[in-house]
This record gives sequence, structure tokens and C-alpha cells, in this order.
Amino acid sequence: MKLRGIHHITAIASDPQRNLDFYTQTLGLRLVKRTVNFDDPGSYHFYFGDRVGSPGTIITFFPWPGARRGTRGTGQVVAASYAVAPGAMDYWKTRLAAEHVLAEEIAPRFGQRVLRFPDPDGLMLELASAEQLKAGEFNEQGPVAAEFALRGFHAPTLEVQASALTERLLTETFGFELIGDEAGRRRFSLSPGAPDAQIDLIERRDTGFGNIAAGTVHHIAFRAGNDEEQLHWREAIEKLGFGVTPVIDRQYFHSIYFREPGGILFEIATDPPGFAIDEPVEHLGETLRLPPQFEEHRSSIEQVLPRISLAHSS
Repeated sequence: MKLRGIHHITAIASDPQRNLDFYTQTLGLRLVKRTVNFDDPGSYHFYFGDRVGSPGTIITFFPWPGARRGTRGTGQVVAASYAVAPGAMDYWKTRLAAEHVLAEEIAPRFGQRVLRFPDPDGLMLELASAEQLKAGEFNEQGPVAAEFALRGFHAPTLEVQASALTERLLTETFGFELIGDEAGRRRFSLSPGAPDAQIDLIERRDTGFGNIAAGTVHHIAFRAGNDEEQLHWREAIEKLGFGVTPVIDRQYFHSIYFREPGGILFEIATDPPGFAIDEPVEHLGETLRLPPQFEEHRSSIEQVLPRISLAHSS
């Protein structure tokens, strides 16, 4: 059995309105769910993705107003990368420049063009050209045409101080295969033709651990097809001696968490039930959704949460 690819990436932001505007207006993703941090209901949890929030397209944020800026380093996902069509790169250069986003095309990576830029909190984002693209559901109401749209993740970059045990976990347990090695960047894949089933791993022995705060990735989640597969993975991880959590109900998927040997927080999340479980697809993200245990406290939660405008988030 193999994992099925990347499910989502979760990062930390500071200002919720600025975060919402950047990912919906600048990058053209859809706000598919507006809820709260289940462990801290006084703060938002935003989910951005394609039209329906397909696994492999979802980047999520805990926006904490006033949060200090974090630092990238080992023990982190240091870049969240998206696939775009080969002909889309020049469009994105022009679009990002018009939005006053400082973007740089770096040296080709495994034969693919790569455009790198920070989000408003300093989270490093990349767009990588890919011949084979995820068949997603485009956000047709958004500001970016389908031919240029972000088409799910493409080999986000994981950085660790010593990579041997992380590589062993990826290949011997989760089913990844090493498909490329370029200047110390090693690319692993669950399916060579699927960009959202690939990750890059870099070893930096002389780099300190990163500090998780605004502008950094909190964790990366991989896909399990269903609850049965997830329980298989939980048993396998537990047998390896990792401290894995019980299954946690996140309303839109079920989750288990553990730290891999390099210190990065890994999650394995189920594909179902998905984001349409509590609101129809055509209205995803329009209202604040709360898990049942918080519904009786809705009034007090809404009073605490910062005011935001959804005018351009569809």
C-alpha cells in the first residue's frame, strides 16, 4: 500500500484579511471553508483550494493577528510549490509584478521552470511548470483563467539536518520512490506523472531548526483514501516507534499526526467526507462553519473573531 499523495499544507499567517485577499484575489484560489482552529476556537482556520477543495490543492492557514514572523530552517516544509501549465509562467510573472509581489525565476529544477515569491507573511511559494497536470475543478468565478490556474501542489520542499531516516520512512514505509537527485535536492514520488504526489527533500547539516510562526508551514498532510487505509498507516507508524496521535475528527477529514525523524510534523488525512458535508459546493466558504461541539458558543466565538470581508473571495 502507498500513500495517495499530498492532501494539504497548513501554514501560519498574521492578518486574516490580508491572507484571504492574497490567496483568493492574487493567486485565484477559492476559499472553500471558513471555520475555526478546533484547538483554539478564538481564531480562524481558512482553507483555500480549487472549486471543491480537492485533496492535493488545499493550503490552509491559522491567521493569528499580531503573530511574530517565523524563520525557515530545518525540520520544516520550507517552500509550498504549485504546478502550472508550461505556458503559464510568463502570465504569472506579469500578474505578480502588477500585484507588487517580488517574484524571481530561479534556475530550472529537474528540467522545469520555477518562479519563487513570498506571500504577505513571508511564506515561500513556488510555481513550477508541469507537463502532466492534476485534473482539478477550476474556480471559474475567480480572477485567474483556467489555462493559467494553480493546478495543485508540485513537490514542496522539505528540509532536514540528516535525511537518511526520513528517506527510509518515505521509501520503505510510505511507498515513495527516488526519481531524481539534482545538486543535493532529492525528489521522491508516489506516482511520477502526478505532481501532487511528489516531494523534494534537502539535507542541510549546518542549518539550524526553523522557528514555526507567521510565514512558515505548520505541517504537511498526506492522503489516505479512507478510514481503513488511515488505520493501516497508524498501525505501521506506531510499530516504528513514532508517537502517533489517535484518529482526530477534523469534520472534513479524519487525521493522525506524528513527527518524522527530521522533526517535520506529518499528518495523514482521509479524502472523505470533504468540504461539502455542511454547505453546498456553490456556497463553500460563504459562512462561518463550526464543529458541533462549538455550535452552542457561536455567538461568543463570532464576537471574538476579527471582522473580514469576503467580497472578492469566491
